[in-house]
Amino acid sequence: MAEITIDRVTKRFGAFTAVDDIDMRFADGEVACLLGPSGCGKTTLMRMLAGLERPTTGRVLFGGRDVTALPPRKRNVGMVFQYPVMYPTLSVAENIALPMVHDGSVSAAERQRRVDEVLDVLDIRPLAKAFIEDLDAGTRQKVAVGRAVARQSEIVLFDEPTTNVEVNAKLQLIRAFKLVTQRLRQTIVYVTHDQTEAMTLADRIALMKSGRILQYDRPQVLYNEPTSEFGGWFLGNPGMNFVAASVEGGLVRSPILADPLPAPAGLPRGAKITIGIRPERVRMVGAPEAGSVPAVLVDQAIGIAGRYLTKARIGDTDIKVNTERRPPAALGGTVHLTVPRERLMLFADGNRFIA
Repeated sequence: MAEITIDRVTKRFGAFTAVDDIDMRFADGEVACLLGPSGCGKTTLMRMLAGLERPTTGRVLFGGRDVTALPPRKRNVGMVFQYPVMYPTLSVAENIALPMVHDGSVSAAERQRRVDEVLDVLDIRPLAKAFIEDLDAGTRQKVAVGRAVARQSEIVLFDEPTTNVEVNAKLQLIRAFKLVTQRLRQTIVYVTHDQTEAMTLADRIALMKSGRILQYDRPQVLYNEPTSEFGGWFLGNPGMNFVAASVEGGLVRSPILADPLPAPAGLPRGAKITIGIRPERVRMVGAPEAGSVPAVLVDQAIGIAGRYLTKARIGDTDIKVNTERRPPAALGGTVHLTVPRERLMLFADGNRFIA
């Protein structure tokens, strides 16, 4: 069993708190991504799992066993970093086999079987006898991944392994990584600031900000049901719209709404209220229709898969709209926006409000 438990862990460097009272669990056999901007604490948390840092307070447990005080070599974890350590005088196959050479529990036949397995899964068998200096950065990282998983340690940690890999090699590496995780089912913790990587690879994503985990759930839940404005903004390209709202006489009013909404019970008085809506949920048309509000088209661009990324202005409020079709007006012209009420989210002081 390789369940990872982070028990009220805090890490301080002097007066700075890098990780702030995190209490959570990564399930056995799960691929969990630590996602967040630079400086949010994700690498520090990873280093504490690896044993490269000690928590200031709290515990780290692997399968119920307290490993907080154990050095890395006694934790039985595989690790892959941004800059993998490869041995240039050894071939690809020899680099992959190296961690098992002095492991008495692994026979020569079993060692060869594991090497063959990762060579096949990572599609690098033709390079088995090649030397590291002959490989590009993406292929070197594939070898690093193969070496980490071939040990068959119950836990494998990845710290932004694609950061220094060019785009095409990065896509191939992500594809290979996905195959490895599906095939070998080790417990994997993967650090990244790239939301596409996290959404592609993870069974669950831990979204981090300022040393805390704001939300931990399946990728589609984080995207569709963010619990904070930060989550709605950070996930998505572009991120969620947040439109100022006010509460008057039991009704919520906002520039994005043609008609006010009933204010839910328990909405905090005096809180900053915003309405959140994903850009792809906003409907843009050329003529007024029921429930629409007029806006001025102020920007447009063609994004991924030929979709149009546009911006429409209602008074002094800009609304992002992501649509498959060309906008129905030229820049400076009038368009009409409709938002489905069932897709609207209410936030109070930056946090999702659910009545």
